[in-house]
Amino acid sequence: MKYAVITIGREHGSGGRLLAQKIADALNIPLYDKKLIHMIASESGFSEKYVEQAETKHTSSFLYNLYFDSTNLPIDDQLFIAQSNVIKKAAAQSPCVIVGRCANYVLRKRTDCLNLFVYAPMEERIHRITEEYHEQVPNKDIHRYLEKYDKQRAAYYERFTGERWGDRHQYHLMINSTVGLDHIADHIMKLVKESDANA
Repeated sequence: MKYAVITIGREHGSGGRLLAQKIADALNIPLYDKKLIHMIASESGFSEKYVEQAETKHTSSFLYNLYFDSTNLPIDDQLFIAQSNVIKKAAAQSPCVIVGRCANYVLRKRTDCLNLFVYAPMEERIHRITEEYHEQVPNKDIHRYLEKYDKQRAAYYERFTGERWGDRHQYHLMINSTVGLDHIADHIMKLVKESDANA
């Protein structure tokens, strides 16, 4: 299989996680999203809640980064290293879909990765997080909430990769999810199967 691993970066509320599930189901391969959090927690010793929030709760505060242990690394660096190790192990085991966690960067030396970035208009994202994700955000703050969420995710990505989150040069495909998640999943599945046949 030419594209053994599919990584998906996404704007919050764009449907990237839902698309990942559809692709994994269609190709009958593992999905590493929530499962990845458990694996990283086991590898690092940090709590699952801490791991889950790392992508959007990253802080570069002076006091935060003064915390070191015997590795002489700040705890956010320790977590990223553990996370990278888990992602590499998962990708080495079998074809899979990996959501977020800078996976496209972590696996950048592999030639069998298809890296996607999913985005959507603000109105579509607001509808999805309220109607599908059922997130509890006051209506007047939803726009600000999404902007802050993406800003934190971008800061995390840029902190550990040195690259700009959402930059087209970091991905093979950038997809506006308003064309339909099922439609996108069908095309991705076709692309993967055709690449396998031509490999």
